[in-house]
Amino acid sequence: MSRFPTLALALLLAVTLPVTAETPKEAAPNAENPEIEQRLVRLGEDLRCLVCQNESLAGSKAELAEDLRREIRQQMKAGKSDAEVIDYLTARYGDFVLYRPPFKPVTYLLWLGPLVFLGGGGLAWYLTLRRRRAAAAEPPDAQKLAAAARLLKEDQ
Repeated sequence: MSRFPTLALALLLAVTLPVTAETPKEAAPNAENPEIEQRLVRLGEDLRCLVCQNESLAGSKAELAEDLRREIRQQMKAGKSDAEVIDYLTARYGDFVLYRPPFKPVTYLLWLGPLVFLGGGGLAWYLTLRRRRAAAAEPPDAQKLAAAARLLKEDQ
């Protein structure tokens, strides 16, 4: 029995299966109103996709991102400004949706944390250097000199 038909069938399936598989959804712009689409893309670059890791809402291909873009599109068609759309999204999803969260008590650590850590590291570095300089500037006492001399004599 020949293995050629089995091999040919396997190759045919290997070639045709990727073509018949469902392709992932693309985040295609809606060309219904170009002005709204420009606003949506501009606004979407400043908003974070809620399910993607560090991806903007404009560039995300997730289904939730598509739903959010559809919601933003509807609000823009209703005549809402960009600020009103952002207020709606932050009221609904919190400041996480923003790439640049506002400076308020809840986000103080986020904004000031790097400065605090940098200042703490600088202070630790300064204190270490000062302690080393003080130790180097101190003349050695007589007991330490005598102990060092004894060690040198024993070595010879």
